[in-house]
Amino acid sequence: MRNLILNTDSYKTSHFLQYPADTRFISSYIESRGGAYPETVFFGLQAFLKEYLSRPITTADIDEADTLCRAHGVPFNRTGWEYIRDAYQGYLPIEIEAAPEGTVVPTGNVLAQVVNTDPNCAWLSSYIETALLRAVWYPTTVATRARACRGIIKGVMSQTSDSLDGLDFKLHDFGARGTSSEETAALGGMAHLLSFAGTDNLSAIVAARRYYQADMAGFSIPAAEHSTMTSWGRDHEAAAYANMLEQFGGEGRMVAVVSDSYDLWNAIDNLWGDTLREQVIHNGGTLVVRPDSGEPVAIVPEVIERLMARFGFTTNRKGYRVLPPFVRVIQGDGINTDSIAAILAAMTARGLSADNIAFGMGAELLQKLNRDTQKFAMKASAIQVGEQWRDIYKDPITDPGKRSKRGRLALIRDGDRFSTVRAEALAGRTNELRTVFRNGDLINTVDWPTVCQRARA
Repeated sequence: MRNLILNTDSYKTSHFLQYPADTRFISSYIESRGGAYPETVFFGLQAFLKEYLSRPITTADIDEADTLCRAHGVPFNRTGWEYIRDAYQGYLPIEIEAAPEGTVVPTGNVLAQVVNTDPNCAWLSSYIETALLRAVWYPTTVATRARACRGIIKGVMSQTSDSLDGLDFKLHDFGARGTSSEETAALGGMAHLLSFAGTDNLSAIVAARRYYQADMAGFSIPAAEHSTMTSWGRDHEAAAYANMLEQFGGEGRMVAVVSDSYDLWNAIDNLWGDTLREQVIHNGGTLVVRPDSGEPVAIVPEVIERLMARFGFTTNRKGYRVLPPFVRVIQGDGINTDSIAAILAAMTARGLSADNIAFGMGAELLQKLNRDTQKFAMKASAIQVGEQWRDIYKDPITDPGKRSKRGRLALIRDGDRFSTVRAEALAGRTNELRTVFRNGDLINTVDWPTVCQRARA
């Protein structure tokens, strides 16, 4: 699946025969036209450039694509690909400009732009749409969703907590098993880590290290699952819990234990809160109780208040109740952007600080979204035929929302405000689009701390 020539839609293979005669250059751009969130966190392009565009096209790739396309019933531009192999050692003769990764850009603005650098390869700019758009829309949409969750949690912490300490660990990535592929898990998991530092997604950790030079992009703790707890049998549930404290307790350490395999309320009231109470208090670290069933908006506040009944609480400077530092709660079942807000609202109404809770999100974070979530599109906007550049655009009367931009584009910034202008209208202003790829070379690469700093600004 690493043949870049075949990383496209079938109909793209015929487009080299469809442009006007003497077409020399075509410029295309990517934007989020709107959607669930009013702004996006641009992310993921560098991973694509390193993984896919840094590998040259080979004769074997050309032969495979030629054979497949002929059998598939579509034309194949063998002459064009052999030219790229011979003239550019197999690297694509294109230039890609993009907003700095991690930048928060309002929808309706250009995020990336691509143009061929060789007049013999004008067909190439749109040929890579499938691969390039997919490389951008997915991680950008996940990063945008994670940032929205961070904003919700931060807002409630500002109201109910004495500080924002711990905000980075308030939403944990539980989504690796719910994605369609490991690459999806890696890209989406990295996008989540722009806003939070907690994850169980090891593919994301590997990807952040490989593509963005992250020493360590996220962290986790020992945690139980139902199989490890139920393997002890129902009559030995307390022993299973005690083993977790013995194995993973200790000064400054945290351990999460799923506690609803049988009877959540018995686990809290009688096992954690009675049989193991002294061990919980004196283990030196923090027990994180995880309910994993029921209606979260009702379950979470009751879990916290039952734990308070057994272990006590303090009242912070803002008047909200907080569990002692040796016990906390994480809710991972039924979590999405809306349920986070609803749970925190229910807690606030009952005088419970957001300090008591962390969340885990799975498929809602990494899988339950699509290209239309933020209405992503890649469109050609300018063409040079002969010596003349001219605009190209679509303007469908049946859907004005799909009207595309015209001309070669630039992204400008005035303070925190962004806008898209024609490149020739820059008038000395800085173009925020930076060249990141040209003819096989990666330019203006970015490291992990820089991307995170932009996303959390």
